[in-house]
Amino acid sequence: MIKPLGERVVIEVAEGDMKTASGIVLPDTAKEKPQKGTIVAVGTGKLLENGERAAMEVKAGDTVVFSKYSGSEVKVDDKEYLIVRESDILAIL
Repeated sequence: MIKPLGERVVIEVAEGDMKTASGIVLPDTAKEKPQKGTIVAVGTGKLLENGERAAMEVKAGDTVVFSKYSGSEVKVDDKEYLIVRESDILAIL
């Protein structure tokens, strides 16, 4: 499993819709990049100037909404994950 460093989190991205509201099946190239996923691991928090760590506001298992073009995609054991900074997370669902 991936262990993120600092203020980063690992997100398992939710699959995008395969069909439109009218029932048209979309190819992979026409799908919009999903902005929602489930957190699978969190880092230790941001290192402050005084040497302490800021507590993370999110935890493993939270379903979150994140910025559209944020993070780095990684593939581990045939599963794709997104590693983002905590500041790129917009909301907890």
